[in-house]
Amino acid sequence: MKKEYWLIILTYIVMQFSGILGIPLLLKLGVGEDQSLRMAQITASGYWTVFSFAAAFVIVLLLLRSHFKSNDLRGDAAPAGPSVLWAVGGVFMALSVQVIAANIEIQVFGIEGESENTKVIMEVLKVTPLLIVVTSIIGPILEEIIFRKILFGALYQRINFFFSALISSIVFALVHGEPQHLLLYGSMGFVFAFLYVKTKRLLVPIFAHVAMNTFVVILQSNREQLEEMLKQAEQMQFIFGGM
Repeated sequence: MKKEYWLIILTYIVMQFSGILGIPLLLKLGVGEDQSLRMAQITASGYWTVFSFAAAFVIVLLLLRSHFKSNDLRGDAAPAGPSVLWAVGGVFMALSVQVIAANIEIQVFGIEGESENTKVIMEVLKVTPLLIVVTSIIGPILEEIIFRKILFGALYQRINFFFSALISSIVFALVHGEPQHLLLYGSMGFVFAFLYVKTKRLLVPIFAHVAMNTFVVILQSNREQLEEMLKQAEQMQFIFGGM
């Protein structure tokens, strides 16, 4: 792999573990001092996540600046028109496999449906709204650079699509820290790898990943309102059904 790619991977790893030192530092500096200890930790975690992801994002873009137009896959990039269609269709593909994988985990393996990672993110978002920039934009872009352009791209130069996508998707899933949801994250990784190979444009899986994360965050943020609307709809159905 290119030297810059190794530096990007190192930057990503440092960012992932930087909270070990960064969060206690923010607490010592007085972040959340007027809150309970748990809420102060959540607040500090949110602010540090925003800072560390933003810093890593800038570093990665600087390291990648001379490789933006380079194609790490075999073949020429797809024309702009079909790429746009694949990007939009990729959003629905990613959401569909997520639903299918989640149902398989629940029905077949008895795994709790909701990701603990998502629960934590939504809890932090309540006290650090700026985190939505990380979860919806910066995070997905960094993950596509790391797991599709670099890891998948390096593997795809040596082995076939299936095993390249399988290995990179497993790593992608494990990095989320929830091995019980290996199928959930891994299936999404497969979709993003497929979109990348199909179009030879990294922007396509980036768009699909950003759109999917944004949709999930919006859905989770309005979960209580949606549940209330469903209850009202059920009540209305009962009333009209009994007429």
